Amino acid sequence: MAQLTLPKNSTVGEGKTFDAANGATRRKRFVIYRWDPDGGDNPRTDTYDIDLDKCGPMVLDAIIYIKNEIDPTLTFRRSCREGICGSCAMNIDGTNTLACTIATASIKGDVKIYPLPHMEVRKDLVPDLRHFYAQYASIKPWMQTQTPPAPDKERLQSKEDRSKLDGLYECILCACCSTSCPSYWWNSDRYLGPAILLQAYRWIIDSRDEATGERLDDLEDPFRLYRCHTIMNCARTCPKGLNPGKAIAEIKKLMVSRSI
Repeated sequence: MAQLTLPKNSTVGEGKTFDAANGATRRKRFVIYRWDPDGGDNPRTDTYDIDLDKCGPMVLDAIIYIKNEIDPTLTFRRSCREGICGSCAMNIDGTNTLACTIATASIKGDVKIYPLPHMEVRKDLVPDLRHFYAQYASIKPWMQTQTPPAPDKERLQSKEDRSKLDGLYECILCACCSTSCPSYWWNSDRYLGPAILLQAYRWIIDSRDEATGERLDDLEDPFRLYRCHTIMNCARTCPKGLNPGKAIAEIKKLMVSRSI
């Protein structure tokens, strides 16, 4: 049986321990992935024992407390703190999610925090999303039309057509779904992944857009679309409760219907 091992410089070791919870009645341990590209050392996990009475209830509150009060070298992304921007996406307790929407109290035992999996890491909890955003740009995520709009009103659509966008427009491009998808892990150079395909379907199904054929042509590829094997990790992990797998299936149905 084949035995696979990580390269020596990828092995994650144990790092430093910080105890900032002396005398606390509500102690919680956070184990956080650390890696500095300028340091030359292997990745490590640092351990922080904190007093939950000194920070807010969410995991992001605890991470901000750690950076502000214990270890200013900790690096991560965050912005809105309301589950809208997607900046604080990371792997928490084994699940890709948003640090600002998961309560520390909901996690039993130590809180283990890692960057989104199967992406290059810029530093600590910050993944490199440049390729992800380039894929997003490739689907031309804006309304494409040939006919000019009326000079005195917006482009209108019926309530029924508008309802088709529900479950699509709410995507915040946090990349939780794509980085939970095994097909994307192994084929991210060519497979667009669930987040981008959901966004593509959002424009394909929009009644105001006039480039449906061109959009489908662009996706007609053995890898860009058809690497989805309906594993459905994407729907299970989406912090907004969306179903990218369903959107991908709808694109495939459109591909079949136009070929008949």
